[in-house]
Amino acid sequence: MIKKQAIIFDMDGLIFDTEKIYHKANKEAAATFGIPYTDDIFYRFIGSNYEDVINFYHTEFDSEFGRDQVNSFILKADKLVEEYFRAGLVETKPGLYELLDFLDEREIPKLIASSSSAQIIELLLDRSNLKNRFQAFVSSDDVKRAKPDPEIFELASKRLGLSKEEILILEDSRNGILAANQAGIDVIMIPDIIEADAELRDLTEAVLPSLDELIGLWAEK
Repeated sequence: MIKKQAIIFDMDGLIFDTEKIYHKANKEAAATFGIPYTDDIFYRFIGSNYEDVINFYHTEFDSEFGRDQVNSFILKADKLVEEYFRAGLVETKPGLYELLDFLDEREIPKLIASSSSAQIIELLLDRSNLKNRFQAFVSSDDVKRAKPDPEIFELASKRLGLSKEEILILEDSRNGILAANQAGIDVIMIPDIIEADAELRDLTEAVLPSLDELIGLWAEK
């Protein structure tokens, strides 16, 4: 049974079904500029922050396409992502509202710790009327090092004002699972695009098919 005093939620791929939107936007932008963006690149950076992805693009493509063209690709991809988000194309993940209602009934604080920027987090929460369902969020703007570095979860736990033993992290990505372990905080995986292999299962308290499955593991007070 699981019994915690607060929950830290990842966002992309856990709260919102955003990963396929990022992938779609990057593929469309890359095709415009002839840049060989691949599925392997996408999978490699799931759960990473924006700066790490951008640095990779420049390292990988500047020599062949030039820095200006790579920047144009990045800007177009960013613009497409925002357009898709504002158009309401992003759905919430299965079981989210059921879990939020369950936690609200028990007055369990909920905080988001996401590799996305504060602007993107605000946009998605506003568009989905979810802003008031979370006490706060920590974004990539608040930290220097991306997942799998534990910095974002270290900061999130401090903002909650609780011991790490009292906190549970919900994650969908390998980088997020590794970051949670580095932070010394229990984590449950709800896979999105990346399936749970034996290594990830060993690093988690459980692997669940959807967010509402956590309700059945919760220890009533």
